[in-house]
Amino acid sequence: MATVLGCIADDFTGATDLAALLARSGLPVSLRIGVPDEDAGDTAAFEVIALKCRTIPVKDALEQTRAAYQWLKKAGATRFFWKYCSTFDSTAEGNIGPVADMLMAELEAKQTIYCPAFPENGRSIFMGHLFVGEQLLSESPMKDHPLTPMRDSSLIRLLVPQVHGKVGLANRLVVAKGAAALKARFDALASEGIAHVITDAVSDDDLKTIAEASADMPLTTGGSAIAGQLARFYVQRGLVSAPIERSASKAPKGGQAVLSGSCSAMTRKQVAYYAGNSASLRLDPLALASEGAATAADWLQQQPADAPKLVFATAEPEDVRKAQEKLGLEKASHVVEQALADLARQAFRNGVRRFVVAGGETSGAITQALGITRLEIGPEIAPGVPWVFAEVEGERVALALKSGNFGSETFFEDAFKLLEAA
Repeated sequence: MATVLGCIADDFTGATDLAALLARSGLPVSLRIGVPDEDAGDTAAFEVIALKCRTIPVKDALEQTRAAYQWLKKAGATRFFWKYCSTFDSTAEGNIGPVADMLMAELEAKQTIYCPAFPENGRSIFMGHLFVGEQLLSESPMKDHPLTPMRDSSLIRLLVPQVHGKVGLANRLVVAKGAAALKARFDALASEGIAHVITDAVSDDDLKTIAEASADMPLTTGGSAIAGQLARFYVQRGLVSAPIERSASKAPKGGQAVLSGSCSAMTRKQVAYYAGNSASLRLDPLALASEGAATAADWLQQQPADAPKLVFATAEPEDVRKAQEKLGLEKASHVVEQALADLARQAFRNGVRRFVVAGGETSGAITQALGITRLEIGPEIAPGVPWVFAEVEGERVALALKSGNFGSETFFEDAFKLLEAA
């Protein structure tokens, strides 16, 4: 099938989130881990490339995303989507704006939109400010994120230092007037030389309006929710064939494990809940830095493959800060990711075939450690969090790659129950 929309995601959980929303259209979605080495070959209507570039140096992020763009273009994509987190996670220097600038230059696009809203998960934009539930981003738990603390809720203020062109706003009042009025607003901003447009959205109806108004743009950017609406609009416009009924994905047999590196507020609740119903082991970054993961590996080796088990580095913000102060930000993150990646490989050798993984960086480290290059999209556990399936050393495995704040308190348990019923 010819590829219509080529998507680049800045982390692995974000990529599965995006693929899940695109898959709601009923059309084939292909999720690839990293830029493929081979030629495109057989491709899907919607191709997603998952990168691990959210917090890496801008130069490296540009190099990786440019390579992904070039592969997608060769695959036949005529429209492109740059996917970042619905909480606009970014360092002060990027990488959201610099990548958007680069893609616009490659496509000779004069304007693009930024819409990280995901109302179904409580992420909304009003008057250019991002809300998490009823809290401003800067007042939400995201203010204490260990890698990308978000201390400002204004998407305009966040984006301006990251891009070369002017930044403007299409606010909720114009979005509420419909697609024609919104498109006119885009045109008016373009006439003023404004290339980067923050677009308000507080509901799924707003996203439908935005998708219709921006559907002709060669590049759109945002969270997964707006991409899902674009997919539906492409079907309505006849840009892709009508969806076909997809065959059910067969869940693999085998043991289970939860591996959590996220320290988000919701993941902390999920870990606390699941730890009460499973064997659990907490990883200490300081101990990992000095002693390695041998103790954790011994513990994991002793656990029956089929029994519920949880290995986590999830901790309160104050504990995270203490580890970062002693080890440095990069090393504190690296030792945890490396340990969880090593433990995932051991768990696989022990017979585990069903993994729930919490955290974008952790998901990236584990999928790479398992040698996974392509994922098949399965049923959604929670909005934007599907089970995905892959082949590892000739064995079928299931993974749920969860962004930190997604899902309810019982997510880990719910995930395995859904897989059993699949």
